[in-house]
Amino acid sequence: MANPSGEVKVLVVCLGNICRSPMGEAVLQHIANQRGLDVAVDSAGTAGYHVGEEPDERTVATCKKHGVPINSYARQVATSDFTKFTHILASDENNLRHLESIKPANATASVRLWGSYLDGKPIPDPYYGRASGFENVYHQCVSLSNAFLDEVIGKEGS
Repeated sequence: MANPSGEVKVLVVCLGNICRSPMGEAVLQHIANQRGLDVAVDSAGTAGYHVGEEPDERTVATCKKHGVPINSYARQVATSDFTKFTHILASDENNLRHLESIKPANATASVRLWGSYLDGKPIPDPYYGRASGFENVYHQCVSLSNAFLDEVIGKEGS
């Protein structure tokens, strides 16, 4: 559901906003920029555990390894996000359920599992795992970013 100006504004959401969603934000923004698309991307968490913190060092290292700029600070999803953004992408079913439970009546954003644009799979949380988990999340974010942009830009005719 596009906003009247036709701008695509995306919020990538995970639980704490230090692993999956900041990586997703960085990767989606990077790919949109590479494709010459005017897309604004941000990220947030459904929980406020890490508000104000930089992304996990493994997230930053993985992005840097692939030449993807990353510069964000954790924040929690706000009610205003449901009207500020055109698309809110949940990393997994738990976060999707949480978003649906706090979505205000006046929400205009499309709220979906990010994986629904490709294979319906969640992005697994790499926090308690090894660096290879972050690498896997990176590759999944690349695939999901391309699938999302293909579907949304195709629908919006940009």
